[in-house]
Amino acid sequence: MRMDVFAWAAIALLLCAAEMIAPGAFLLWLGFAAAAVFFVVLLVPGISVLSQAVLFGVLGVLSILAWRRWARGRGRASDDPVLNKRTAALIGRVVPLERGIVNGHGRVQIADAFWDVVGPELPAGTPVRVLSAEGMTLRVEAAG
Repeated sequence: MRMDVFAWAAIALLLCAAEMIAPGAFLLWLGFAAAAVFFVVLLVPGISVLSQAVLFGVLGVLSILAWRRWARGRGRASDDPVLNKRTAALIGRVVPLERGIVNGHGRVQIADAFWDVVGPELPAGTPVRVLSAEGMTLRVEAAG
């Protein structure tokens, strides 16, 4: 039995097994590269150890790059796309003015936070709808 064939089979199995212990889809692709080298060494006897190592390195890099390119465009769609985007989550909410809008500026309280608002002149207590957010300032309109 040729030891280089056995060694590449063992390396491929160990890398794939290590992926189960430390998931992250990195070692798996190196395991696939080692498996490919195993088949090359099995089919082409007499290939030098240096050539085997270079082939493993090239196939490892190529497989990881191919996986990253494929995985990049396949992000998970969130069931709550405004999670951790506090101002985006406020758009569309209707809240009463805590301080009336005078000269274009006022204030609302949403939950335990106070927000500066800009919009048309309105007295305190008027319900307003949040249209957009620019930094820590909300743009509002009177809620119909």
